[in-house]
Amino acid sequence: MNVFINDIPLILKKSKEKIQKHHYDVVLNAKDEFSSKDLIGNVLVKDVDNLLVDRVIRLMEVKKLKKLKSLTLVADKKKQLIEYLKDQFKIVKAAGGLVVKDGKILMIYRLGVWDLPKGKLEKKEKVKEGALREVEEECNIKVEVLDKLPKTWHSYAFKGKKILKKTSWFLMNCTDDSLMKPQAEEFIEKVCWMTPEEAIEVLPEAYTSIAFVMRHYLQSLKSGKV
Repeated sequence: MNVFINDIPLILKKSKEKIQKHHYDVVLNAKDEFSSKDLIGNVLVKDVDNLLVDRVIRLMEVKKLKKLKSLTLVADKKKQLIEYLKDQFKIVKAAGGLVVKDGKILMIYRLGVWDLPKGKLEKKEKVKEGALREVEEECNIKVEVLDKLPKTWHSYAFKGKKILKKTSWFLMNCTDDSLMKPQAEEFIEKVCWMTPEEAIEVLPEAYTSIAFVMRHYLQSLKSGKV
């Protein structure tokens, strides 16, 4: 489960999973006394329970943790921890696509941020169909699904409610971009094709969840898996 709270990755792991402690800048135990000032770089917290989940979510929501790169929580019962985490939010389902054509990647520019086309699913709409619809509407192109990409979850507040948006991602091929244009109603200013190198350059100006999806695709591309 790839969760992003205030654009910071929150990673959940099971105690039995192999963990390389040297990959982390700070290693803590759930019973340790720590504050937001201790959350610097890539942080690992062991023996996590529901109370600790409540605490770190609140910290990540209300504090500007500029020095925190990622927070990994390790627990014996990972599935129960995930379900507890979900229960703290209203779940909203969305879907989108990473679109490719002739070795290039389709990026959109919306509200000052580089993004990938995506949107909320309509009532009773199937995930794959919703992803196709959103991509085609936002970019005025025709696409087909090639494969699945990792899902992402990110939180935000709306009308006083805590929302956790689950976005299902698909790798797509563009079959027609002759009439490509940004959907102004969705505040999209630009739709453009980028080489992988150009896409990497703009990732600092993208949401962390988008960078996560992009890097997964580029890694798969490099290893020949796509």
